[in-house]
Amino acid sequence: MTQSFWLLGTYLTILADHTTTDGKYDLIEGYFPPGTQTPPHRHTRYSEQIYVLEGELTAWVNKNKVVLSAGESVFIPIGTPHVVAALSDKPSRGLTVSVPSGFAQLIEATGTLNENEAPDIALFNRISSEIGDEILGAPGDLP
Repeated sequence: MTQSFWLLGTYLTILADHTTTDGKYDLIEGYFPPGTQTPPHRHTRYSEQIYVLEGELTAWVNKNKVVLSAGESVFIPIGTPHVVAALSDKPSRGLTVSVPSGFAQLIEATGTLNENEAPDIALFNRISSEIGDEILGAPGDLP
């Protein structure tokens, strides 16, 4: 069963998580409206592979900037500071695979059903810490 939530300006659909993959990975589809950008962060317990389905995403992995078009991907190793952004004037869609599972837990626990509803930041910070995520700055900052 898929579940969809808004989190930090993006619409995220959990396609597979620890309950269907035995904890081995999460598969998330993301819709990124123009101008959305994650805060700089790193995952200390899982890696990510981001694959662009439509549009364009820009990723900063450490200090390296990569602009990805449909059909392209980027690998983000465990512990690597990064930012992902939809900087063009059109929305983007992509897939994220997190290995092992962890990211879907954050989405499910802190995402909202309403696009305009802000997440509970205290809960977001607590769950982030529990899954080993570290927020390194504010949206708009770069690693």
